[in-house]
Amino acid sequence: MRLQSRQSAVSNMPLLDATAVSCYTARNTINKGVYRCNQFAPMNAFFMHHLMPNTAYLILENGTVFEGKSLGAHGEIAGEIVFTTGMTGYLETLTDPSYYGQIILQTFPLIGNYGIIPSDFESCSVAAKGYIVKHPCQHPSNFRSEGDLDTFLRERGIVGLSGIDTRALTKIIRENGVMNGKITPTPPTDADLAEARSHTIRNAVAAVSARTVVKSENSNATRRRIALMDFGAKRGIVNALESRGCEVWTFPHDASAQEIMQTKPNGIMLSNGPGDPADIGNKGIIETIKVLQKEGLPIFGICLGHQFLALANGYSTRKLKFGHRGVNQPVKELATGGVYITSQNHGYEVIAEDSSFVNVNDGTCEGLEYGNSFSVQFHPEACGGPFDTAFLFDRFTARIDKLPHSA
Repeated sequence: MRLQSRQSAVSNMPLLDATAVSCYTARNTINKGVYRCNQFAPMNAFFMHHLMPNTAYLILENGTVFEGKSLGAHGEIAGEIVFTTGMTGYLETLTDPSYYGQIILQTFPLIGNYGIIPSDFESCSVAAKGYIVKHPCQHPSNFRSEGDLDTFLRERGIVGLSGIDTRALTKIIRENGVMNGKITPTPPTDADLAEARSHTIRNAVAAVSARTVVKSENSNATRRRIALMDFGAKRGIVNALESRGCEVWTFPHDASAQEIMQTKPNGIMLSNGPGDPADIGNKGIIETIKVLQKEGLPIFGICLGHQFLALANGYSTRKLKFGHRGVNQPVKELATGGVYITSQNHGYEVIAEDSSFVNVNDGTCEGLEYGNSFSVQFHPEACGGPFDTAFLFDRFTARIDKLPHSA
């Protein structure tokens, strides 16, 4: 017996309901956009629809439709779908500002089992537009937990989807590249497909950056003062600096070099953040970095900060097919031959032939050196993820300490 997925309300659009996608195996094929399953389905789509009053749908820009269950807030949203491979760290992922404008797809099937822990958040809000998981845990077990995933998303107005074959969706993205999609509570229409295809992310950095200058309250601060340019900074970066005795001043993305230098910093930190680094709206940031480099202070760039520093020094960037997102990305430091497992979240790469670090999987640039300044594409603060490269913060402070005015 062969089950063929139903066609949706949009002409020639394959619909993968929660039953059909659960049968997805390696033997399945895609023939002209129609998914087929070679296993028996326990019930047909009609009964599934009526037994799931909170049915929700995902339509991809290529016309493929998944049917599952609503998670979090009830509504509809369009965004760029990106997958992340971490088995843990979903709280840090959800509160990472770098996901602004995107729909997060968790490849690990069980999400939410250790609940909601505010002290693990990387920011005060959720910048992502949507969230997709296979099995959300409704009854977490953890002495630190203060709630469940569904309630957390609903209270913050984040539209989610569960119960679909996340492996099948991930395969589509891996094979075809990152694509837009729309989550909707009703069967998708041609208008929904058009909205998914037309979605773009604009002014991403401005949307998540700090609005005012903030000085950290670090009782352990020594002589080091760090100016952090906030492009969507994760809290873990500030924590890593403060734990090394630094006083951190956080500046909005559009702060001028003059404003930053007025605080007499000993070093400059360029944070992570969302969006295309070469977007025209980031031109002012790149010009500010050029001016700051002339001051001779050590600069440390992470993720988007790495890309901005590269653009300020004549390199170029381009979009990756599906990006690097997860906590198990291997990178190699070329000077030492050391290989480290890193946490990453980015969709663009710097084009360079003189990298200091490279990705072991695909050879892309993972780091660059600029005299007493340097940058890395990965996250050495690792929230969540392994702490293999936390030593880079020590490398940064050591370069600061070598300066005459820091002695």
